[in-house]
Parts: sequence; structure tokens; C-alpha cells
Amino acid sequence: MNKKEIFKKLDELDLDKDKYLIIGGAALVCQGIKKETSDIDLSCNEEYYNNINWDTKIGNFNTEIKYFDCFEIGTDFNKEKYVLINDYRFMTLEDLLELKRLENRKEDKSIIKKLELEIDLLDTYKNERELRKEGYKLIGGVDEVGRGPLVGPVVAACCILPEEFDLDGLTDSKKLSEKKRDYFYEEIKRQAISYGIGIVSEKRIDEINIYEATKEAMTIAINNCNIKPDYVLTDAMKLDLDIPVKPIIKGDLRSITISAASVLAKVTRDRMMYELDKKYPMYDFKNNVGYPTKKHLEAINEYGIIDEHRRSYGPVKEYIEKNKELRTKNE
Repeated sequence: MNKKEIFKKLDELDLDKDKYLIIGGAALVCQGIKKETSDIDLSCNEEYYNNINWDTKIGNFNTEIKYFDCFEIGTDFNKEKYVLINDYRFMTLEDLLELKRLENRKEDKSIIKKLELEIDLLDTYKNERELRKEGYKLIGGVDEVGRGPLVGPVVAACCILPEEFDLDGLTDSKKLSEKKRDYFYEEIKRQAISYGIGIVSEKRIDEINIYEATKEAMTIAINNCNIKPDYVLTDAMKLDLDIPVKPIIKGDLRSITISAASVLAKVTRDRMMYELDKKYPMYDFKNNVGYPTKKHLEAINEYGIIDEHRRSYGPVKEYIEKNKELRTKNE
């Protein structure tokens, strides 16, 4: 059953909707975590449960439940907190996560990860708040832009935000329009306690590889802060620093500080690519910012490569080798 089918079934159910909570798969589907479910699990208090005239059986947790059609109802997971959707009460994402962990099924690992992410997205200040409780005051968020392009540097930013920082709608820079990014860029710089930018050139990337170059750019960004952080949050990148570092998977979505760094890095690098586009308009850098789009690859074949291209990257490397072979044949 999808979301529409679940609500159709609920509308046919002859129970007082204020007396039960929709849990399990149906709650996951109706809150966008899963696409479908085969049954609809409910929970209510014991008094209401005793008045339901359905057949009984033993459920997953070795407790009695009642069932009818695609519905199952028990008393174990009735909660006072709920999410109201179409006038029906659904188990919260936090309680669904607790339930999935309790069930401890291998097939639910991806659901647990998705729930953890969705919960974090509801509170992107969570990591920073917890660290402040531990006594850290200058929390630096670090992110980079430019690992995938064929041309130009990798750019990282470190940003330390004040505790009272507030910028509605701030998230991963890739999910923002350019107009929004430009606005946030100025606001972040205005409100930040400190920020720093780290730039590592395409030549350095070719020397040490993009992974090491990214770490180098992040370290430079941290060192370029006029006020240094006492704790660093990164977007899933481990750094060897003399202060604590916490890599967070999808950190640019989960942490407001990393989101801010993401915007600073993205706008900085994009503007560098717009300048490069004025010099080499045939490569369309103003639109592809160095990524291997069809137009960019066609331009490489037609016009060759420029100094700013990364020689160690596939399409550029292939072009160099192809031309080397042609020159050898001609000789």
C-alpha cells in the first residue's frame, strides 16, 4: 500500500481515530521514509484495546495483538507525542527510529539511516548545541567544493558561527539557487565570528591527488581563520589536526555550520570559474563551472586543454595521451 491507499483504508476503519496511533510501516510511508507497506500497525491504550472486537494473536515482541484485514493493533507503542496528518495520529520520526532499532532487523538498516538523516534535518543546530554543552565555544564547520571538475582548484571554507546565528533556509549549497547562495554568502560573512578560505590549485591536485588536495585545502581554510576553532565539524572528511574533529556523513545537510562553509566555498569557486570563462568562453565554464559536461568535453576535443585543466583527470589525460600518440606517428 502506498500513502493514498493507506489513507483510503484508514477512512474505512471503524475505530475512533483519536484513540489510536499509526505506527510502523504505515507511519514511515505517510511521512515519506518508505514507499509502500503491506499492513497498517496501530497502537492504543489498554482500555480502548480491550473494547476492540477483533481476533487475537501473538505479535513480534511476544505480546498479544488484535488483527483485522490489513490492520494490527497492540498496546506496546502507544505514545502521547504524535504527528497529525489528515487528522490521523502518526508515530513521530524519533519514536519510529527507536522502534526500528528495537526490532533490530538487517533489512531495516537503510531505513534507520534515512530516519537518522530526516531527524537531523529537523534540527541542523543539534551537533553544535551538543558540543557547546561539552564546553566548546568556537565550532568550525568545514566543507569543500570542486572535487569532480576537470579544471580549476579545489576550494574549502571554514566557518565559525555565533550561538545566536539564524539564517532561515540555509542548507547544502548545491540545493540552493545561485541568487540564494549569493545572499547567504554575504549574510554568513556578516554574521560569522570568523571564516577562512583554502584554495589548492589544479597543479597541486595532479601532484598529490584530489583526496589529499581536499584535506590540504580544508587545513588551509582552518588556518586562514583569524579566530581559530576549538572543535571542527567536517562533511565526512577525516583531518589530522591538533584539535578535535568530527566527520559527519551528509554533514552539509545535518550541520548548520558545515552548510555555511559549503556556501562560502561554492560561491568562491564559482566566481573563480566565471572569471576563467571570460578568458576561455568556448569551454562554457560560466555554466558547467569546470565539470565534464558534453559542451566542455566537445570544447576539449576542438580547442585542446588550457593550463588550468587537471592533467590527472580521465578526459584530460585521454586527450593528452591521444595527442602524444598522434605526434609520435607523425614523427
